[in-house]
Amino acid sequence: MSQIENKIALITGGASGIGKLMGLLLLEKKLDCLVIWDINPLSLEATTVEFKEHGYKVYPYIVDIMNTADVIKYAQIVKQEVGTIDILINNAGIIVGKLFADYTHLDIEKTMGINSNASMHITAEFLPAMIAQRDGHIINIASAAGMVSNPKLSVYAASKWAVIGWSDSLQLEMAAAKTNVKITTVTPYYINTGMFDGVQSKLIPIVEPSVAAKKIINGIENNKRFVRLPWIVYLVPLFKGILPASWFDVLVGKWIGMHHTMDDFKGRK
Repeated sequence: MSQIENKIALITGGASGIGKLMGLLLLEKKLDCLVIWDINPLSLEATTVEFKEHGYKVYPYIVDIMNTADVIKYAQIVKQEVGTIDILINNAGIIVGKLFADYTHLDIEKTMGINSNASMHITAEFLPAMIAQRDGHIINIASAAGMVSNPKLSVYAASKWAVIGWSDSLQLEMAAAKTNVKITTVTPYYINTGMFDGVQSKLIPIVEPSVAAKKIINGIENNKRFVRLPWIVYLVPLFKGILPASWFDVLVGKWIGMHHTMDDFKGRK
């Protein structure tokens, strides 16, 4: 079990949504201090004030994680002002929900940059210290969309496929080198936040943020390699492995209705 008490954690996108909820849960488990990276100054200030009013130690930073120079700059600042990060949660993400033919080059760059590339650059900054102290835990928030293709989610799915492949490969490297640095890859279904406003799901329940946050923190405490929710997401690799692609598309797209979940997507304004 990974120890949370007296550790230092950093959460990207930690000023709202499940990022904020995870931060609060960690603090309630006697985390020494929480570093929050977020691009929204208003949310960052409000969350920082709220946490500090409860007596928690919080270090907020406005960081554009799509900008690698920004990532490197603020990683160095955190190391100097706060110390070694023990728990890193790569949580920040965006979604552009439309047909690929309607994507702009900027849409592609932002989605891949924030959802996948940024997690790698951030981890590259904090991983060496974890290896040196032979202790640490990195949690990468991917998505079930990184396991199942879906219309109007092509680039988002690509970005999350990248996270899953990189994250689990990193897990293998850390285990083989016996670094004692744990890697958890999280693949949730749609989560009921503003990010997914307008999504409709008939058979599979949309995940509540509080449930997702608790499951992820439990995954940290129990050193889980994967956290998938709801439970049906654990069956995806099995069905993809045994069914022909066309049958899988019928099962997931037609019978379960996944291919129409994005029909009325609005997203966060």
